[in-house]
Amino acid sequence: MSKPNRLPRFIAASGMTNLADGIALVVWAWIASLLSRDPLLIALMPIALRLPWFLFALPAGVVTDRVDRRRLILGMDVLRAVAFASATILVWTASPLAPAPNDGTSDPFLFYALLACALLVGTAEVFRDNAAQTMLPALVPHDQLEKANGRLWSVELVGNSLLGPALGAFLIAAVVWAPFSMNAVMFALAALLILTLPGNFRPTRTQQSSLRADLAEGIAFLRAAPFLQVLAVITGIWNLLHQMVVIALILHVQENLGIGAQGYGLILAAGAVGGIAGGLVADRVVKVIGQNRAAQWMTLASAVAFAIIPFAPNGYVLALVLALFEFTGLIWNTVSVSYRQRYIPDALLGRVNSIYRLLAWGMMPIGLLLSGLVVGVAEETIPRSFALISPFVLAAAGATLLTVCAWRPLGRGFQPMNQSN
Repeated sequence: MSKPNRLPRFIAASGMTNLADGIALVVWAWIASLLSRDPLLIALMPIALRLPWFLFALPAGVVTDRVDRRRLILGMDVLRAVAFASATILVWTASPLAPAPNDGTSDPFLFYALLACALLVGTAEVFRDNAAQTMLPALVPHDQLEKANGRLWSVELVGNSLLGPALGAFLIAAVVWAPFSMNAVMFALAALLILTLPGNFRPTRTQQSSLRADLAEGIAFLRAAPFLQVLAVITGIWNLLHQMVVIALILHVQENLGIGAQGYGLILAAGAVGGIAGGLVADRVVKVIGQNRAAQWMTLASAVAFAIIPFAPNGYVLALVLALFEFTGLIWNTVSVSYRQRYIPDALLGRVNSIYRLLAWGMMPIGLLLSGLVVGVAEETIPRSFALISPFVLAAAGATLLTVCAWRPLGRGFQPMNQSN
């Protein structure tokens, strides 16, 4: 079967998993807020989802370059279906939930059991996402990567940030265990789609080597590619700042703006509309202004968005800010990931990609933890309403400094798109 005929099926499976991820985007943190009002405890739930990127990114890269990437994706989707089915049973048996206390949790067993489920989901995501990102270049010619990535992320955003959050908010408001059961179904359907995808996606290996030697080879490649290191550092710092904003946004929306779960889901969905638009036009933007300028201006735009968020007077304005933020973020992702997929040889792509993502995604748990700590410390000296927006202020300052430091490297680092590996 030709490559173009396999791509739609691959995108459809990614759309399913990202619909589940979008549902979970609201549900994990929101159910934590139903069990506790402590910002640090609430942050633990998304930390459990992101911590595996720090723990398992390197092993995931080695595994990705040793096995059939399609089968690895299949196994991880099945594992997440099982984890969400388990979470469904846990929440169902504990319902109705007791009122959440300001300190501690109303149901410690349920809280920490859900943390374990989130950790399992996050671990499977590390292996799945690394395999999926390294599998895409086998489905399309390299000169079409920007277009393929843009279309893929647009479909993913429809599920992840448009339909998923709104559906997750509606489900958890109606029946608290319903979104977990929905996710179990979505991951099972995605696994069925991957199961029917034909082809062998095991990387070609010229010689057998140890796990340690495989990892060393990937590290050596990244050490010899200074601009890839620059992109990894920029992405890591940006992810740290972004996660500070994400967790603070939940309490800010609830307490400062007085918006419930469904309204919060719609705000995230509005942001997704901007991201979908960004994914659809990213390849054209790159062709018009080039990779260098696109990366520079999109980095600057994130600093502006972080600075505006605390001044949004209502959900409508906040939704508009998030839409512009996601639009620019998708263009940045298209530029950086397409460059990485084109530059790194296929036989090394899993390992180098995992090392890169360890640097980039490993910062997420730190950002989540900082968000809760910053609010907690700020509450000691200023009113809670102001303490809840302090992570936005800190993120805006950090993103501004990042933009200044990254401007010149981004301006001269990208190679011509037609250059071979």
